[in-house]
Amino acid sequence: MSLGRAKLAIGQGLSVWVLEAPGGFGDPQLHSHHAIQITVSLAGNLMLATAAGSITAPAVAVAADARHRFEADGLIAFVFVEPESRAGRALHAALFRQGPLAELDLARLGPPLAALLRTFDDGLDAECLLAAGGAALEALVPPEAAMLPDPRVRRIIDQASADLDQPLGLAAASAGVHLSPSRLRHLFVEHTGLAYKTYILWLRLVRALQVYAEGRNLTEAAHAAGFADSAHFSRIFRRTFGLPATTLTRL
Repeated sequence: MSLGRAKLAIGQGLSVWVLEAPGGFGDPQLHSHHAIQITVSLAGNLMLATAAGSITAPAVAVAADARHRFEADGLIAFVFVEPESRAGRALHAALFRQGPLAELDLARLGPPLAALLRTFDDGLDAECLLAAGGAALEALVPPEAAMLPDPRVRRIIDQASADLDQPLGLAAASAGVHLSPSRLRHLFVEHTGLAYKTYILWLRLVRALQVYAEGRNLTEAAHAAGFADSAHFSRIFRRTFGLPATTLTRL
């Protein structure tokens, strides 16, 4: 694997990564994360695969929590979308009826993502990256018709996100929305696809990425998100994204 420059931007329910890999990169092992992933080859080649099959194309979407791997070279854009957001739920309904991988129409994605071709030459900032990612999502599917998760689940996610230093345990979370722990456990999986504890780990990972993007080092980001140390964070990052956490040092 040979990576050149890279840039990351994180917003509410959306993150955009642009990676330059002239020598190619990827992971032979399957990994998964709790985000819908839109992957676009801005210049070069791209392949994504699950255990059931693969797609080689300029633009491919992966469903949230789907185990997958990728191989790519050139300039690659990743757009990660929170599946509980309105845009995420609209994408899920529109793209993944036939399975967890979907080839996308580059003619629709090309114009909104064109600016990312000059991410490094023009020194694009996080606001520009997020604007391009948001425009790409709107080009794929209008989000207005999508239903949001149960408001009790959304409330718990918001509360947990706001205080990851001491996240709500399942018992406290269920009491806060007037449900039994067993009922909340089933409701949470029904609306997010993840167990509550696993979702909290995902929130911690996202928080660490946010802190790192603000200029802190990997160790500081890991501690800020509640990981024991940078090694713990690095293991979770590799298992989740299929890339070593040291990739972030290029961002």
